[in-house]
Amino acid sequence: MTTQLCHMLTLFGGENDQQSGDRMHRHILIPTDGSELSQKAIDYGMALAKSVNAKVTVMTVSAPFYTFAVEPGMITDTLEQYSKRMETLATKYFNVAKESALAAGLNCDTVHVEHDQPYLAIIKTAAEKSCDLIVMASHGRRGISAIVLGSEAVKVLTHSTIPVLVFRAPHPAFVFAS
Repeated sequence: MTTQLCHMLTLFGGENDQQSGDRMHRHILIPTDGSELSQKAIDYGMALAKSVNAKVTVMTVSAPFYTFAVEPGMITDTLEQYSKRMETLATKYFNVAKESALAAGLNCDTVHVEHDQPYLAIIKTAAEKSCDLIVMASHGRRGISAIVLGSEAVKVLTHSTIPVLVFRAPHPAFVFAS
């Protein structure tokens, strides 16, 4: 049996895992943007955390408040309004995550970070919280939309030294009959 296969068996909670206390993942970070796909990644991450008895932290990243308008009348939000709106959104995302954790029989910590580069905030938070796995959704954008919009998951994969599990929605073209 190869070392990788042994690690995979440990990941999914083999008997020796609980006896030796040598778990592959102890703390999982799950970033969310509030999307339906992110919710599915949260559910998956919670199930994984339960199976390996890991701690969970759910995070979301908001862009900092910037004022680009020349005339004050063109600004739709003040700093205070923007901050309140972002905090309300984060609370909404975290309530959904906490429901998922409760359904899995887990508790989860939450972190709301303001940063203009979400992938950097995710990597930094994972390091600060001593996470040993990041579970995140990827919308699977391809072509020009991937170039224009970018992919936070790809950026995290590229720059993180912490393992990343990317949760993807099934592609409609690949429907397998059972």
